[in-house]
Amino acid sequence: MAKRMVLVLGVTVVLLTALGFIKFRQIHEAVQASAFQPPPEAVTSIVVHREEWPATMTVIGTMEAVQGVTVSADLPGTVSRIAFDSGKSVHAGDILVELDTRQERAQLASLEAQRDLAKINFGRTQQLVDEGVISRAEYDQATSQQKATEANVAEVRAIIERKTIRAPFSGILGIRQINLGQYLSAGQAIVPLQALNPIYVDFGVPQQTVSKALVGRTLRVTKEDLPSAAFSGRVNAVDSVVNEATRNIQVQATLANPDGKLRPGMFVQVDLPLGAARSVIALPASAINYAPYGDSVFVITDLKDPSGKTYRGVQQQFVKVEGSHGDQVAIISGIKPGDEVVTSGVFKLRNGAAVQVNNKVQPGNNPAPKPEDS
Repeated sequence: MAKRMVLVLGVTVVLLTALGFIKFRQIHEAVQASAFQPPPEAVTSIVVHREEWPATMTVIGTMEAVQGVTVSADLPGTVSRIAFDSGKSVHAGDILVELDTRQERAQLASLEAQRDLAKINFGRTQQLVDEGVISRAEYDQATSQQKATEANVAEVRAIIERKTIRAPFSGILGIRQINLGQYLSAGQAIVPLQALNPIYVDFGVPQQTVSKALVGRTLRVTKEDLPSAAFSGRVNAVDSVVNEATRNIQVQATLANPDGKLRPGMFVQVDLPLGAARSVIALPASAINYAPYGDSVFVITDLKDPSGKTYRGVQQQFVKVEGSHGDQVAIISGIKPGDEVVTSGVFKLRNGAAVQVNNKVQPGNNPAPKPEDS
């Protein structure tokens, strides 16, 4: 009996020892797994420094003609002559269209004959009233008749003149909208006319910066499809109301446009100086990790793993972004000169992640990029 008890006890001890060893191996493997570091992420980086940035606001503007109308018919009539070509420049007073005035000219001839007769009668009446042959009332009637015929002649001449349609100001014509022999009703469109030099640019600025968009301040206008052309202008008006939807206020500037490269309706980029230059840290836009709770960057530094071993890793640092130029954004707080900041690959990083820097291919970091034609 005692031998059986010893045997059972021995087997139990062996089983417990085996279970303990197995559990020890599991715990050891779990500890090793928790200490495992994933391979470092490949990133690009840049060592930051301070730069002087002009305090310039860049917005999108729309070109507007200083003078622009659609020339139309003042009176109804049939087109007898078209004296312009689409897209050509004209001067103020140039004849564009003549309407048929044969009927009016016939009326004018009849009225001029009546005027001449009335003038002769008036001369005779004046002589007779001086001699006392006729009454003063007859003389007044002849005077009235003579003036009425003069007015009738002037009215028909004005109608004939209004049927000759002229350019109201100098500018560039658009596409002709009428044809020879066509009947035009009063107010019917003939051709657009735009004065292109000078030209306006209209743009909106946030209400908090409107005090810096002063009348007389100079600005610069560029256009993507005209990379070599830059136009300078001057603010000439600031709107009196703020747009309730955007909280922006409209500003208008005048530009010289001697070659007519800018046309009404074009979208352009407006660079509006707002004051003295400021010192900022410029980073590629790809370096910023945008989030609702705050914008951040990843700074590369030496970190230690749980075993105390040093490795190259990243620390997430919240920053304040204010303004941009081309590929760059301006950082005004959160990092300091000399920090090495990740410029690409931020979307796959977390605080404390190991990284490997490879700067063979760098993201765009140009304040004034010039994209190649596609």
